[in-house]
Amino acid sequence: QVQLVESGGGLVQPGGSLRLSCAASGRTFGNYIMGWFRQPPGKEREFVATIDRSGANTYYADSMKGRFTISRDNAKNTVHLQMNSLTFEDTAVYYCAAKNGWNSGSYYYTRTNEYAYWGQGTQVTVSS
Repeated sequence: QVQLVESGGGLVQPGGSLRLSCAASGRTFGNYIMGWFRQPPGKEREFVATIDRSGANTYYADSMKGRFTISRDNAKNTVHLQMNSLTFEDTAVYYCAAKNGWNSGSYYYTRTNEYAYWGQGTQVTVSS
């Protein structure tokens, strides 16, 4: 099992940036595919980005491409989400998630039910 704790959320103005972090417990962090999801107010949880076990391959939701960057440091058991050019629509609770397994070919895991482990979330509010 793995336990996940997010940090780095907060209040930011439109056009600003934030860097979210997710710290994972355990000694097998490198065995997990990692993902970021978010849940805007009154809406369902949605996919943001995912990164494979090595960190070599990433995949983003269309609206995040070019603005968000997911990365991981397996030596430090952490995964990050750098968010730039934030808009009001990026306001949400952001969740880190982990899936034990391998990426299969070009398939990327983007569904909430594909991830077994979740953090408690961190609030990001974009407001002027």
